[in-house]
Amino acid sequence: MTTDQTARPREFPSQQQEPPGSTAAMTPVPDHGESTYQGSGKLTGLRTLITGGDSGIGRAVALAFAREGADVAITYLPEEQDDADATMELVRSAGRAGFAYAADLRSHEACADVVARAAGELGGLDVLVNNAGYQMAREGGIESIDPDRLDRVMKTNLYALFWMTQEALAHLKAGGCVVNCSSIQAYDPSVSLLDYASTKAAINNATVNLAAELGPRGIRVNAVAPGPIWTPLQPATQPPEKVETFGQDTPLGRAGQPAEVAPAFVFLASPRDASYVSGTVLGVTGGKPVF
Repeated sequence: MTTDQTARPREFPSQQQEPPGSTAAMTPVPDHGESTYQGSGKLTGLRTLITGGDSGIGRAVALAFAREGADVAITYLPEEQDDADATMELVRSAGRAGFAYAADLRSHEACADVVARAAGELGGLDVLVNNAGYQMAREGGIESIDPDRLDRVMKTNLYALFWMTQEALAHLKAGGCVVNCSSIQAYDPSVSLLDYASTKAAINNATVNLAAELGPRGIRVNAVAPGPIWTPLQPATQPPEKVETFGQDTPLGRAGQPAEVAPAFVFLASPRDASYVSGTVLGVTGGKPVF
C-alpha cells in the first residue's frame, strides 16, 4: 500500500446521495486496495463472515481477507446489490470462495439466517466481523431524532452485533475471533451524530465485556475504531458542505481510505499475529486520540 500522504485526496467535490449510498456514484471512488493490497497468507483457510461487506470498509476488509487466504461471506442490503456483486468479484478473483447474502440485520431472524447460511456454505466459521452500520447527521437537537430513526441506528449498529455474535458462537471454536467496527465517534462524538456515537461507545464496552466472557473458550474479541473514512455512508448521510471538508480536522489533514483501515482488521483476525490480543480497540483515525 502507498505511504505517500500526498497521493490521498484532501478535499472532495460537493456531492450527496440517498442512503445507503453507492460506490460507483462517488467522486472520487474510494480506494479499497484493489491495485495495492498484497496478501502474505496471514488468514489462510479461515472461514469469515463480514456484515456490511458490500462497500467501504467492509469491501476493503473482504478484499484483504481474501488476498490473505480466507474464504469470505458478506451481508448487504438488497438495494446494495451492485456493490455486493463488485465485492464478490474481488473475493473470487483472489481465488477464494465467496458468498453474499441480501439481509436487513435489524431482526434476530435475519441474523440467525445469515450465520447459519454462512457456516453451512463455508463449512464452518472462524472469524466474525461485525461491520454493518448506519448513521444520519441531523440538523436539530435531540428532539429531531424520531423513533424510527433511533430504532434503525440502534438495531443496525448494536442489536445486530449482539444477535450475530450470539448465533456465531454455535460455530466459533477455540482460536476463533470476533472483530467489531467501532468509531472515533465513541471518543470524540459529533453533536449531529448523537445516536450513532452512542452505539459506538456501547460497542467498545461490549467488545471488552465479550473478550472477558469468551476468553476462557479461546475466542478473542477486539474492535477497530476508524476515523473519518471515505465511504458511501458519507455522501449519503452528510450535507454536501460537510463532504467538501471531510476529514480535514484530523492531524494528518485528510480523510482515510478504506484500504488504510483493512490491515487493522487483518491483524486482529490473524491467529498468528494477534494470538494474545483480545479486549482492545485499535484506532485508525488519522491522528485523533483513541483513549
